[in-house]
Amino acid sequence: MKLYHGSLEQVDKPEIRNALNLNVTQDNLYLFLPSKISWMADMLSEDKHVSIADAVKEIYASDTYRHLENEETKYWHLGPVALYENLK
Repeated sequence: MKLYHGSLEQVDKPEIRNALNLNVTQDNLYLFLPSKISWMADMLSEDKHVSIADAVKEIYASDTYRHLENEETKYWHLGPVALYENLK
């Protein structure tokens, strides 16, 4: 199979993963959080009939968020629906 620039097959090589910094660490975890928080806030706002701002505040004050912002828990690996279920 011919590999093209950016082919997913290349990402399995440790030297390329490290060069592209594709490993999730505590230092780059923050890149994953905004989209997950946004999805969760939309769901929470709709379910509880509160503003998006209030939903975001509730998420940031939750145990789920404390786990999400800690790379070691691997919560970043969960999708927004699973995170929301955990939040509830």
